[in-house]
Amino acid sequence: MKDVTDMGALTHGGRLAKFGVTAAAVAAIALCGCTAGTALAAPSASAKPAAVTASAAKAAPSATATDVAKVTTATYVAPKRTLAVGMTGADVKSVQRRLAALKYWPGPIDGQFGTDTQAAVWAFQEINGIKVTGVIDAATKYRLAHPKTYKSPSYKGKRANRIEVSQALEVLVLYKNNKIWLISHVSSGGGYYYNCGSNGCAQAVTPNGTYNTTVYMSGWVKVPLGAMYNPVFFISTVFAIHGDDYVPQGPASHGCVRIPMDVANFFHKMVKTPGTQVHVYGKAQWQK
Repeated sequence: MKDVTDMGALTHGGRLAKFGVTAAAVAAIALCGCTAGTALAAPSASAKPAAVTASAAKAAPSATATDVAKVTTATYVAPKRTLAVGMTGADVKSVQRRLAALKYWPGPIDGQFGTDTQAAVWAFQEINGIKVTGVIDAATKYRLAHPKTYKSPSYKGKRANRIEVSQALEVLVLYKNNKIWLISHVSSGGGYYYNCGSNGCAQAVTPNGTYNTTVYMSGWVKVPLGAMYNPVFFISTVFAIHGDDYVPQGPASHGCVRIPMDVANFFHKMVKTPGTQVHVYGKAQWQK
């Protein structure tokens, strides 16, 4: 495991500075933010995970991925009711099936509109360019019947197997053989400044760029400002894609890419670590 104090390696010869992230800023994050230093590498025995649904570990996206562009709309009928968190019924189950067919992760297809389904609706609304409410409203019903397809950006060295994180949309898209296998809502760096005590202050920024996964750590991993669940690191052991019990609609992390807990329960099994390409791009929502 590479030492997180290796700033030359972390800045990739000035690559992060190109995106406004200096070696000093990365060092500050490494000392007090979204990082797992070598002394903190082992999962915490005392950390208590947020609730993860019992069926989540068994219900990862199907190994027979369907290209989103090929999902037909002829047989789908949008629900009549406006649906929101806490509601139940066959129409909720129908929406969950639809989201799953489009490669979003609504949680168990059980007819219960919980937080997993809400996060999937956020991601769907983000990609479809409609107001992000987490509610199955009129605009969302229309797009469920006539969905837009996520547009992968153009960048050098793009691989068939990759992870793309859009900070403008706050979504993660996982590709295998150039087909979408998973679309998840995320919460990236919030742009705020936070106090690192004797180490000064740091800005909560997720650096744009193209990287590779480096290491996966199982379970809860303690860091100076909290803990990460099942982190998959993509810049040394400083920045990771990880589960968290707080993944709000907008950017809120110290710099890592947060994903819902139930997604984090299987995400690491879908990517090769080390070596899977991670492309982070777009203007962060707090910069707009």
